[in-house]
Amino acid sequence: MGKNIVEKILEAHIVSGKVKEGELIGVRVDQVYTQDATGTMAWLEFEAIGLDKVRVPLAVSYVDHNMLQSNFMNADDHLFLRTAAARFGAYFSRPGNGICHQVHLERFAAPGLIALGTDSHTPTGGGMGMIAIGVGGLEAASVMAGMPFEFTMPKVVKINLYGKLRRPYVTAMDVILTLLKMLTVKGGVGKIFEYGGEGVKDLSVTDRATITNMGAELGATTSIFPSDENTLKFLKAQGRDYQWIPLEADEDAEYAEIIELDLSEIEPMIAQPHSPDNVVAVRELKGMKVNQVCIGSCTNSSYKMMKTVASILKGKTVNEEVTLFINPGSKQVYQMLAREGDIEAMISAGARILESACGPCIGMGGAPGSGQVSIRSYNRNFKGRSGTKDAFVYLASPVVCALAALNGEIVNPLETDLGINEVSDPETFLINDNMLIPPRKEKEAKIIKGPNIKEVPVKAPLEESIEAEVLLKLGDNITTDDILPAGTQVLPYRSNIPEISKFTFKNLDETFYERAMNAKNKGGGIIVGGENYGQGSSREHAAIAPMYLGIKAVIAKSFARIHRANLINFGIMPLIFTNPEDYEKVEQGDILKLNGLIEAIKSEQQYEVINLSKKNSFKVYSNLNERERDLLLSGGLLPYVRKKVIQ
Repeated sequence: MGKNIVEKILEAHIVSGKVKEGELIGVRVDQVYTQDATGTMAWLEFEAIGLDKVRVPLAVSYVDHNMLQSNFMNADDHLFLRTAAARFGAYFSRPGNGICHQVHLERFAAPGLIALGTDSHTPTGGGMGMIAIGVGGLEAASVMAGMPFEFTMPKVVKINLYGKLRRPYVTAMDVILTLLKMLTVKGGVGKIFEYGGEGVKDLSVTDRATITNMGAELGATTSIFPSDENTLKFLKAQGRDYQWIPLEADEDAEYAEIIELDLSEIEPMIAQPHSPDNVVAVRELKGMKVNQVCIGSCTNSSYKMMKTVASILKGKTVNEEVTLFINPGSKQVYQMLAREGDIEAMISAGARILESACGPCIGMGGAPGSGQVSIRSYNRNFKGRSGTKDAFVYLASPVVCALAALNGEIVNPLETDLGINEVSDPETFLINDNMLIPPRKEKEAKIIKGPNIKEVPVKAPLEESIEAEVLLKLGDNITTDDILPAGTQVLPYRSNIPEISKFTFKNLDETFYERAMNAKNKGGGIIVGGENYGQGSSREHAAIAPMYLGIKAVIAKSFARIHRANLINFGIMPLIFTNPEDYEKVEQGDILKLNGLIEAIKSEQQYEVINLSKKNSFKVYSNLNERERDLLLSGGLLPYVRKKVIQ
């Protein structure tokens, strides 16, 4: 029987288990990278493990999230990350070098490798033909300490592409929005999407990276494309053709499912508020007034897309009622656009050019006005993520965004009389790595920590029983933005858990922090949720802060993959309703009791929850693999790893 691409890469890296759906496997990891919003904690966690150097072939610390320096905190974090990279043997990507996913695709990603990143959009690297998975910071720290990456093998689903896109009016963004409309934000949970078929040849590496980037919005573990002549062309243009290998599925490879998608039938699409899967055709919203447009981010700021936007804007003026922000994804792209006159064209049209960073995507500047409509070529439009709670954020391709900026309303690219030039990737990219500091050789490099950087909190081992109050009852699709927001107020506290915990669930319930602190000394708290609890960002702070506040368990109908892993990593039990209808038996304020946890977790993983307030009970279970059981029994991943790597 033939192998698919995922099986080929995993089997080449396997250190434990068997590459079979549902099996616990451990794999050797080639690359680990962090970004500053999650990386400060990841490097503090690595330091807490107690090793002198990273034990992976390549580690990179990027700065791209916390770029606004309105006080000392972000600047201190950047200094800490630079000195930690020097101390532990990692590359350091300086502020201004670009967004981690785009820079990593340009300078480090290579086919056939496995990479982990402390950001949910790490699967961007799948456009290069590598397995790239987003994880929490502590998971990344454990792998940098030499541990294998262990996870339950997902289903591998093939997305068979054929036909060609109607370029330049239809883009890769429209492909992934179409899939989100088809499959929803839960459609990829427990799956890896492997793209194949003749249509793959129509997509460049940066097109593919746009699609795999937003595979995170499907809930997928990761997404991957073959490595072919287009991959070689991109690597050659980056001066890295020596890293190319051909990689494709065997003709008789098997998949859990096959999805057919005709690229020639895809039309411009747009995601409406407040979810990336609330997708309709652009033509259905034709003429809708727009107040703000944002183009760029890690999803759509490649050289090719930025050049396309510049060609649309050249010689024209942004509508007087629209604010247009543009953030190129990397210094490489920014510098090439500047050299070739495209930045001039954008500025002349009235665009506000931002630095190469995440920016408005995570609420770091560029917030819309009250009740305004913002159309963005970004990957998420969760309510309040932009920094404005009552804003209406839409997601669309850079082409749709640029046309909206000029017209002040949504325009269907297929109906415009505006000539749009089709742009291809260059034969050679501008290579200037002066903002990438390579690993240093000094063994005793000093790590510098500012006053806002605090130690990592560690949870005690699992207790025999839990008796705690339900502090919050929530609905379906609760995001990590809901649990712990991003934005200018919150992100600077990423290395200070006592302070950042004050923002936990703040957008949903301003009383939560105070109530949790009161409950902490009375047995702690429990959170109850619906389907897909914890979707969105990989931010482990959405687990660390609740752990710090005494949350002992989350009971939900189902969990998003990364957040579930983060809960386990920090010793919080992720429990699932055996009968989803029992969700109705619990209310905020109820006192719940679970007995015999240690014995149950070691055996059948079935638990009885006694509702002391309502005098009834219901069943829950935990679908933990062997490693996850050990983590919870130890109190989380940090004490577990300490035992494993420090002899």
